Amino acid sequence: MVNPPPTGAAGLPDPEAAAAEVVPAAPVRLLLVDDEPGLRTAVKAYLEDEGFLVTTANDGEEGWTTAQTLMPDVVITDVMMPRCDGYGLLKRLRGDERLGGTPVIFLTAKGMTADRIAGFQAGADDYIPKPFDPDELVARVRNVVRRQERLLAEAARFADADIGAMAKQITEIRSMLGTGGVKKATPDVKLDFTPREASVLQLVAEGMMNKEIARRLETSIRNVEKYVSRLFIKTGTASRTELVRFALEHGLVE
Repeated sequence: MVNPPPTGAAGLPDPEAAAAEVVPAAPVRLLLVDDEPGLRTAVKAYLEDEGFLVTTANDGEEGWTTAQTLMPDVVITDVMMPRCDGYGLLKRLRGDERLGGTPVIFLTAKGMTADRIAGFQAGADDYIPKPFDPDELVARVRNVVRRQERLLAEAARFADADIGAMAKQITEIRSMLGTGGVKKATPDVKLDFTPREASVLQLVAEGMMNKEIARRLETSIRNVEKYVSRLFIKTGTASRTELVRFALEHGLVE
């Protein structure tokens, strides 16, 4: 039995509701980094035939620049490359707040056990020695994508676990700001906040929840939670309401 299309108030088909029922999944964005032009072209074509959105880079240096703007879902990189090799690229990715959790697959001619161990110890998520079966590469890419999706889903579940208490605190903060319950003061204490901690504190004081802060700062919810925890420790507070009150009383936010 075929369900009728959604209708609006007048009984006519509602195109917006119908479109909202089916939301196609965004294609997985891959960044392929390799200094062999022939391999780049062949692997890119194969992965695109499998439905992936593929961007290429000639070496680790170009791969790093591209990754910062592309924000790929998965990075596939050779190890031995000029200017910046795979290990150098991986180190940069892992050290970046926005890209640190991006799955990285090493694709290289070095297939010895010691090399694989070195790759995993450096933080690679998978390691495929050349020559390789393209179907195996596709399977491994899909595997790390599914693994990443599970991790993100778990992080979101964890972030929402105490959403009721957080929502209550946000309401208290907004009420406190709206009624002028705490007057803003000129700075009278000096705390060693990092620039990112100061940004998070300002956004918390504006009544934003962790998901909103994560979107505004282009970072993960888990990182926001980490910064909020650090703010609690540095200010000696135990809740967002206390944190905002402390920040306002001591002139730490605008």
